[in-house]
Amino acid sequence: MKPQEAEQRVLALELFGMRFGLDRMRRLMTALGHPERQFKSIHVVGTNGKSSTARMIAAILARHGHKVGTYLSPHLVSYNERIRIGDGDLTPQQFADAIERALRAAQQVDHGAPQDDHVTQFELLTAAGYSELARQGVEVAVIEAGLGGRYDATNVIPSSVQVLTGVGLEHTRWLGSTITAIAREKLEVVQPGATLVLGPDMHAEALAVALEIAAERGATIVQADSDPHAAVGALGAFQRRNFAVARAAAQAYLGELDEQAVVAAAADVRVPGRMQIVGTEPLTLLDGAHNADGIVALAESLPEISRSTRTAEGKLVAVVSILDDKNASDMLSVIAPICDVIVLTASQSSRALPPPTLLSLLQQTGTEVAAEVVSTPHAALERARQLAGPGGVVVATGSIYLIADLVSDLATTGARRASML
Repeated sequence: MKPQEAEQRVLALELFGMRFGLDRMRRLMTALGHPERQFKSIHVVGTNGKSSTARMIAAILARHGHKVGTYLSPHLVSYNERIRIGDGDLTPQQFADAIERALRAAQQVDHGAPQDDHVTQFELLTAAGYSELARQGVEVAVIEAGLGGRYDATNVIPSSVQVLTGVGLEHTRWLGSTITAIAREKLEVVQPGATLVLGPDMHAEALAVALEIAAERGATIVQADSDPHAAVGALGAFQRRNFAVARAAAQAYLGELDEQAVVAAAADVRVPGRMQIVGTEPLTLLDGAHNADGIVALAESLPEISRSTRTAEGKLVAVVSILDDKNASDMLSVIAPICDVIVLTASQSSRALPPPTLLSLLQQTGTEVAAEVVSTPHAALERARQLAGPGGVVVATGSIYLIADLVSDLATTGARRASML
């Protein structure tokens, strides 16, 4: 199977949407010979910071001499970014081969099943990921959950360490309308006798659920502090917190850490689409914060970065696109007060709010900030750079789809984009 065909087959499954439940995934694992049992695993769940934390855990373990794999979601440009061996993504052909194996297994699972019980896109991707991680002989894989935990397709691994980065009110349609309900869904990944690592500043309701589930399952709780005890190369205070969680998770898995290995991992690890520098004069950043909690973390970090690079004449300008299932008003009310100008745009996602709607919502927040509407992401970013001036700072944020649009060469990637999960 060629890479383009593999991607088309994966994209076609998105039309059938999401269907929670683990029965199809378990049957897929059986058809593939249970690859999920052929490596040790660390499972990362939470509302924000999962991808960064997973990459950081993998980096620490690799620096300790382990062959590490990582399964991530979403991707920015191409699906093969989701499956990593060491510090590299799969090649397009390796990904195509993994999808071909998963498709053969899916045909067995789907045979005789009603259409509404066929393998979903995320299940196929996860099965391909587990299959390839096993094929490549990784010792340990760091697995990022897609959505929730209890019925998430990733939740078929016998992980020894689970990580809850934090809990916020997101995906309430599927996970519940309270912090307690959402935490319970996410913490269903906790295994009997395992170690559960909690992020710092955990919401009190989520902490209560964690204590309850850990007690029921004989799991040990480790609460990370917010200090990574190392200089973190990835920008942003939230990335320092993420590395602190990753450090705690790696220690829970390894038992003892080599401080030199931790320091080296902290200095080297970078996360595409998270405070990613894509330009200078003005400093231009891409950050995939896509909900209110993520924007709060971004807003905490921007002044620190701005102070170190911005001149007296330079402006702080944000390029913002938000999807229609997010609380856009809350997100705008957080980012607007720290900016000199907001440039409102729309990603290619069909769920992106129209820029005039965003402008209206921004005005309703009562924040006195200059705002412009520019219909397309690339034009919006260029306008923001003009407004910021050479000594300014520009950040594009609000949606992973926006970040995907900006890092993609649309003339050649065509249908490639960030996916929903």
